[in-house]
Amino acid sequence: METHFLQASQQLPAYLIIGALLFAIGFFGFCRHRTLVGMLVSGELILAGASLNFVAFGHFLAADRVAGQAFALFIMGIAAAEAALVLSIMIAVYRNYRTIQTRDLKAMEG
Repeated sequence: METHFLQASQQLPAYLIIGALLFAIGFFGFCRHRTLVGMLVSGELILAGASLNFVAFGHFLAADRVAGQAFALFIMGIAAAEAALVLSIMIAVYRNYRTIQTRDLKAMEG
């Protein structure tokens, strides 16, 4: 006789809670961090939480399970493009201002 840790009806809320925690931690980190690197990592946590929720909804509620996975792959592509863009901006900012602290970049204001 097999015993499962959680029944199928109880698994979706567990995934949603973990996804919401990832999203909340990322949002808090994005608001709290003062460096561009910290903001980048927090943005990745936000996207990971959203991706987890898409996969969970796709697995448990969608008629076609591939839909949630397709959204997750799209989010992974967006995350990779975001990382490349932010890293190139960070390199350009560091070359000009010799800092990546966001509070020290007031000279960039119009």
